Amino acid sequence: MQLTVIGSSDAFGSGGRLQTCFHVAHSGGAFLIDCGATSLIGLARENIDPNSISTIFITHLHGDHFSGLVWWLIHANHVGRRTAPLVVTGPAGIEQRFTAAAEALFPGATSTARPFALTFRTYVDRQPLTEGGVTVTPFEVSHPSGAPPYALRFSVDGRTLAFSGDTEWVENLIDAANGADLYITECYAYDSTARYHMNWRTIEAQVPRLSARKILLTHMGPEMLANQHNVTHPAVAIASDGLKIAM
Repeated sequence: MQLTVIGSSDAFGSGGRLQTCFHVAHSGGAFLIDCGATSLIGLARENIDPNSISTIFITHLHGDHFSGLVWWLIHANHVGRRTAPLVVTGPAGIEQRFTAAAEALFPGATSTARPFALTFRTYVDRQPLTEGGVTVTPFEVSHPSGAPPYALRFSVDGRTLAFSGDTEWVENLIDAANGADLYITECYAYDSTARYHMNWRTIEAQVPRLSARKILLTHMGPEMLANQHNVTHPAVAIASDGLKIAM
């Protein structure tokens, strides 16, 4: 299994980075975790064909994590000529929010006949869901977005990958990260407080409890990017667009 960081920025492209998106290739195919507005750009940079991806897992319904689905649909219909089914899993209401966004930006986009099946599935807190050979378990976190936000824990190819999504510190993150081969966590700030987000000082204090083999910091704002050199914990790495991690 290999993870490629497609986008590691906050919502605002701090540091010239792309919005949140991770590509995971495994023995049975490939999937995305989140799909920010810049996801197609990042996939093109990595020479990854969007048609090779069968499932997209969305953590929460903020634009920098799911709005790339709108451009994905247009690309799949008119450029990629996709024929393979696509499954999008996310919080309750994801299909309605996607439809509203797509119709606002490209009127008629969701009613246009498409040559592939597009299916939406929704999470239930702590209930495993299997799709495309991947089992994902959602853990509700704290980040108001009009629908429940989740940290996601993936099991595939005998490995475990977890992602916090966007959130302030909550105890559910302990269960999401428990024993993971790689735990990806948002880290918007270094030591200042950003409501409904985490900073490095909070994460640093929790590293012993997270019990993941490796921790990767992402979703970094200007303060965190300016202080990334101060993160010296041996179990912690800094995400960057294009970074590849084999598991």
